[in-house]
Amino acid sequence: MEYVIEMIDITKIFPGVIANDHVSFKVKKGEIHALLGENGAGKSTLMSILFGLYQPDAGTIKIKGETHTIHSPNDANALGIGMVHQHFKLVETFTVLENIVLGVEEVKRGMLNLKDARQRVVELSELYNLRVDPDAYISDITVGQQQRVEILKMLYRDNDILIFDEPTAVLTPQEIEELMHIMRQLIKEGKSIVFITHKLNEIKMVADRVSVLRRGQYIGTVDAQHVTREEMSEMMVGRKVDFTIEKDEIERGDVILSVRNLTVRSSHHHKAVVNNVSFDVRAGEILCLAGIEGNGQSELVYAISGMIPIESGSIKINGEELADRNVFSRYQAKMAHIPEDRHKHGLVLDFDLSENLVLQRYHQPEFQKRGFINFKNRLKYANHLIEKYDIRAGRKARTVVRSMSGGNQQKAIVAREIDKNPDIILAVTPTRGLDVGAIEYIHKQLIHQRDNQKAVLLISLELNEVMEVSDRILVMYEGEFVGEVTPRTVTQQELGLYMSGSKREEVRVDG
Repeated sequence: MEYVIEMIDITKIFPGVIANDHVSFKVKKGEIHALLGENGAGKSTLMSILFGLYQPDAGTIKIKGETHTIHSPNDANALGIGMVHQHFKLVETFTVLENIVLGVEEVKRGMLNLKDARQRVVELSELYNLRVDPDAYISDITVGQQQRVEILKMLYRDNDILIFDEPTAVLTPQEIEELMHIMRQLIKEGKSIVFITHKLNEIKMVADRVSVLRRGQYIGTVDAQHVTREEMSEMMVGRKVDFTIEKDEIERGDVILSVRNLTVRSSHHHKAVVNNVSFDVRAGEILCLAGIEGNGQSELVYAISGMIPIESGSIKINGEELADRNVFSRYQAKMAHIPEDRHKHGLVLDFDLSENLVLQRYHQPEFQKRGFINFKNRLKYANHLIEKYDIRAGRKARTVVRSMSGGNQQKAIVAREIDKNPDIILAVTPTRGLDVGAIEYIHKQLIHQRDNQKAVLLISLELNEVMEVSDRILVMYEGEFVGEVTPRTVTQQELGLYMSGSKREEVRVDG
């Protein structure tokens, strides 16, 4: 049997946690091998060791039958290993082309030669249908296009072992299908792929074999086509996972959030990215804003939360006008916000967990006196939330948030926001990049809030989540509402037509 990767008895220990505990992992030449596990199971750590970002404390790595010590990503690239990270490693102020050649630039007479590089990048993008403008700045392109840049970086370096770390976490359904097609095409070209994921449907779609990690330990490897979703989830979580979402009948109460004639201009090109939209969210309902990424959903939530200015319109919570108020005032008006980018807008990564859990409450009497923080109460409160919301952190409240898994970082944000007892929760792609156990948990938290007569405004790119969690759906296309439906009265195919702008109808303000 020819293996291109053999990782044998790999162990990696961080302060307070064994990330990989004598893990063995083998990939055959020419296969798509899925690496499955909960957030914090050790998947990304194992692949970061293979890519040279971390050094193992014990174990052996063989590439194409030969033993190697991989000290850095440069060593990995020299062995033909490339990696697309979950959080892209791109320089936002550089162009697409500059990012692709970064580190392997061709220089002639002291000058950067981009002509040959441009031709090669254009050829690769056409060959693999990775359409992206080489002269566009990273800051100006969509998340899906940024991922294509990361894939082109690997192909430009002629890597033949490709690691995709949660590659579909930020993609639309259409982009996911495109990526699966690209992965199959890469296999036909003789590449081998490691596909780190938690999405069971995608494993069934594209993988040949799947290896499962749980809490840092290797559980087993199975044939992806002969294992069920239920069997995979039980291997991953260690218990049966309930894929059905139980919801009581909706009991809509008073209007909590009221938005009227809201218009928001783009900071880049003065176009209206949110164009004169009006809607209400009532107590006891989950209203979902659905749409393909980049159609104004993000800017709409940024405007409601006060993160960006509006051009015109009204934003009221419980009848109180907030359009001219700052972010702090809006939180005081019983609004909670689970942001789409947990690293940029949800957490201070170099603060510990206790500091992050009181970010919006540090000024309250229980946490400070005359401007001095009450550290004892802060730690006590943080440990209470850690226990209540099952946040897994090696050093409990003193854990630096940067060192935590994505799922536990998200749980921390959900705990902080819900524990404020808000009347309206803005939940933006709250399960992006999470495993089935964490998704199940967060869905139950949102539905529990709805059942307790809270209002929830959910923004989601996941059609399954839209259909299963929401009570009412407003579809956004190019900054406007083009349809209002309920999960009971629409199919996913029909919803896709609204999302692509192929179908539209008149939308009532209050549903």
